[in-house]
Amino acid sequence: MGEQRFDNEQLLTERLSMRRPTRADVDAIHAIHRDPRACAHNPSDMLTTRRDAEDLYRRWAAHWQHHGFGYWVIRRRRGNGSGAVLGFCGLKLMRLGGREVLNLFYRIAPSAWGDGVATEAATAVVAWAIAYVPEHPVIARVRPDNAASARVAARAGLRRAEQLDTYGEDGIDWIYIGNWEGTARTAPSTSVDSPSR
Repeated sequence: MGEQRFDNEQLLTERLSMRRPTRADVDAIHAIHRDPRACAHNPSDMLTTRRDAEDLYRRWAAHWQHHGFGYWVIRRRRGNGSGAVLGFCGLKLMRLGGREVLNLFYRIAPSAWGDGVATEAATAVVAWAIAYVPEHPVIARVRPDNAASARVAARAGLRRAEQLDTYGEDGIDWIYIGNWEGTARTAPSTSVDSPSR
């Protein structure tokens, strides 16, 4: 895709502030990715050491540098805990079915589960992708036993695509897709500025 720049260093939703990661986020990356509950369905994503988290941050930063987008760090916009990292959500360019796609990623700290954080963040990211990079389909790779992740993908506007299922590092991945045909589709009932919960 080459280097591109967008007005995307920070996305704001009704409740969330999502911004590009910095080196200061390495401890949060480490804390969430070493929690077995957060990585239960994708154990290959588990991190052991802070150095592992630094390496992961460098890969995220390189994707941002090369493509102008990537994963955002999620925090609450206001109220109690507004400074705490709730998790990460964003897009990574990869190949699936012979074409470049945007893989939708969301990993939320277990302490923030059940509050709609993943859905709100993922919906904002999908809306952003439709607006800024509609030439690339958005997909989510979901482990078959991860019902919560499947609900997030569906609520973010993606639909099940059994014909694209593939094997990942932790076994079979069920694929959910957005605009696979390569044309921008109607965004889910949300916007990057204020998506519904």
